Amino acid sequence: MGILRLVARIMGRISTFRSYQFVLLLAAALAVVAFYYFGSERQNFSSTTKRIKHTQASHNANRNDTDLTVDTRLSHPVGSEEQGEEERDEGGESKGLRPRKGDSDSAGDQRYHALMMFTKVDKSRSLQDKFRVAMLSMVQHGHFMEGEVLVLHFVSDQASKELGERMLQEFLLDATFKYEVLFHDVVALTQKLFPIVEAMQKHFSAGSGAYYSDAIFFLSVAMHHIMPESLTRIVQLDLDLKYRTNIRDLFQEFDQFPPEAVIGIAREMQPVYRHTFWQYRKENPQTRVGDPPPDGRPGFNSGVMLLDLGAMRDSALYNQLLEPSNVAKLADQYRFRGHLGDQDFFTMIGMEHPELFYSLACGWNRQLCTWWRDHGYGDVFQMYYRCVGRVYIYHGNCNSPIPDD
Repeated sequence: MGILRLVARIMGRISTFRSYQFVLLLAAALAVVAFYYFGSERQNFSSTTKRIKHTQASHNANRNDTDLTVDTRLSHPVGSEEQGEEERDEGGESKGLRPRKGDSDSAGDQRYHALMMFTKVDKSRSLQDKFRVAMLSMVQHGHFMEGEVLVLHFVSDQASKELGERMLQEFLLDATFKYEVLFHDVVALTQKLFPIVEAMQKHFSAGSGAYYSDAIFFLSVAMHHIMPESLTRIVQLDLDLKYRTNIRDLFQEFDQFPPEAVIGIAREMQPVYRHTFWQYRKENPQTRVGDPPPDGRPGFNSGVMLLDLGAMRDSALYNQLLEPSNVAKLADQYRFRGHLGDQDFFTMIGMEHPELFYSLACGWNRQLCTWWRDHGYGDVFQMYYRCVGRVYIYHGNCNSPIPDD
């Protein structure tokens, strides 16, 4: 009996414990239900998550950092969400912006167009690093007035475009100005360019299959035929740049063009064309072709160019110089055989027709490459390389390191 009494007492305690445990579990469950059912909607987990997502979505909406496809724009409205539309051809490729009065849209915004080649970037960490420096420094110093928009054009292959979209989400995050981004398909543009520049490639390319032998690297030469007539001014920029001033100031240089000028460009800062024109210089010992500044004609560097597309369209002289017979005539006259694409073409016609060019101050394209100093021209190198005055844009050509600010 004692044993039965002991067992009964133990079972009673277990029963009491289980009842107590059950009560606790029931109370906890009721508390959770009460929290979700009666609690404030603004304070529960679900609504807090929604609020976080809404905040993130609002941030992205305010910046308009939307996903990009070919020819759609990543834009930063800063007070205005009204955007123009792109004109597409039948294949869906970009033809630039729809016709507008001047370079303004229907809302009256003034557009500043800048174009960069952005091909094969996905395959090159070096190009990616250069692009980072260029864009971050552009954003750091960039300031535009109310009603002004910086339109960034990128000529790109599909893989580089996809990478560029992701990179620009980061690089443009701190922009304080309105911007738009347009990607142009490199294949489509090359197809349009090739008939115009085919004759040039044998004179100004390194050879079949070489980097500059592709027609796209003559885009600046014939851009006035490729872009719609509503686009009247654009600057073309290399990726290996670092901006030390407001890029808007570069566009003000258009206003300094003399009457016949169609292109603004800085001089070459190495004896590249002293070397390229060696035969012509030998046959014409009194020439200034290839000589250093200030009195010589050292040729041009295409790292920073201002293209007055309207003036290029209107210039009978410039368009005559694009004709294959005239290209061949000048190349033969100057014994010219280059490998730097559009830069070579502009340099050659500039020797014959300097009035077509506005000379940018060297500080707008402060080239840093010193390759020719160590390859036979050390005695005259500094005469070309010297640049007096403020540096607005560093150009790290031939992979030269760019100084820190």
